[in-house]
Amino acid sequence: MTIQHTVVFALHHAEGSSEEKTFLTDAQRSLTAIPGVQQFRINRQVSPNSALRWQFTMLFDDQAAYDAYSSHPDHVAFVESRWAHEVRDFQEFDFVAGD
Repeated sequence: MTIQHTVVFALHHAEGSSEEKTFLTDAQRSLTAIPGVQQFRINRQVSPNSALRWQFTMLFDDQAAYDAYSSHPDHVAFVESRWAHEVRDFQEFDFVAGD
């Protein structure tokens, strides 16, 4: 059961700013180093119908891998030190393939 973990979000930083770029670069470096993370991607929203401009998406082999990621010290540290201060709004979606 592969899990696709996605989070769509808006930052406090101005679009195109160096702070925005640094956040995205640091997130990719930090989160992809955590065991179990597969196919990490950063996508930019192009529709004017959503104020949530960015998406992180990644795959996990199973619930155990996803749980290990969620509780991993590097993930927790990123959320506490960066995400909580730099993200203005977000929604999280976790999917498994439909039958």
